[in-house]
Amino acid sequence: MLLGAGLASLDWFGGGLRNWVLARVIMPDPSLKGMVLAGGMGAFASYLTPLQAGNAPMTLYTMRRFGIPVPVGFTVVLMSFISTIAFFAIAGPLAIAFGAGRSLGAHGIVLGISLYDLFVASLSAFFVLGVLLLAVMLFPKVVRRLLHRIALAIGRRSQWMAGKLEGLERGIDQTEEAVTAFKSVRGWLSLALATVISGPSHANKLLAGYVSLRAIGIEAQFVDVLLLQTLITFLLYFAPTPGGSGIAELISAAVMSIYVPRELTPLYTLLWRLVLSYYTIAFGAAVFSSWVRKGLKGIEQDPSAT
Repeated sequence: MLLGAGLASLDWFGGGLRNWVLARVIMPDPSLKGMVLAGGMGAFASYLTPLQAGNAPMTLYTMRRFGIPVPVGFTVVLMSFISTIAFFAIAGPLAIAFGAGRSLGAHGIVLGISLYDLFVASLSAFFVLGVLLLAVMLFPKVVRRLLHRIALAIGRRSQWMAGKLEGLERGIDQTEEAVTAFKSVRGWLSLALATVISGPSHANKLLAGYVSLRAIGIEAQFVDVLLLQTLITFLLYFAPTPGGSGIAELISAAVMSIYVPRELTPLYTLLWRLVLSYYTIAFGAAVFSSWVRKGLKGIEQDPSAT
């Protein structure tokens, strides 16, 4: 339980350190404390909202409380997302190249598809997304022209799709402006370091399963469990329910059933959820409630304050 709490704290310290490394490219002296709180509060909000939609607004709000301008905060959030995608797109193929998870090929076979096949398929999606983001960073004008041609071609058949693609073109323009500071040696080195830090910043998601297994007395091969947790992380990354609630429990129970007996599944799931999100939600709620109380106290002291 203590180890799980320590892993959950990496939502704050790992994510905060990554934000700080990225912000230093744009600002001379960003607040490390503010960045740590922004990392944790962003995770707190993402666990409470569908599609992790609350992460960016809460991260920007927290950074703003510590003097980080919104444009800088937006760039940090964007580059943090890119570093996360890059981490999974690089670490996953490396693990496969070294033969990790081969034993999973004998488990969970349905319609000829094993857990190992599912891991490779989900990893492929992250790899493609990583390549697309890298292309947008390196060749934004080429990507924008390509999208414009596609929009013109599709526009003859579907105005709705053409409008969506035009919106994506505008998004690429904004992204190009945001990442200009990172098109330098220092910027690329900072992004590379942020990609490495993405490992510990996601440690609670990647190691929650192994820690929970050991907590209930089950021993399993560490790397195999790590890959299964990576698979679950991939599948839940864009879950449509708040924090993947319901979906996460079903997927975790199905995937981890090769290790967890049915009678221990509820206990395992509770421990897994504690490490994955409940610790961060509890601490984030305490921090946010203190902000609310301070705000209300300020209004009571100065009724004319807006």
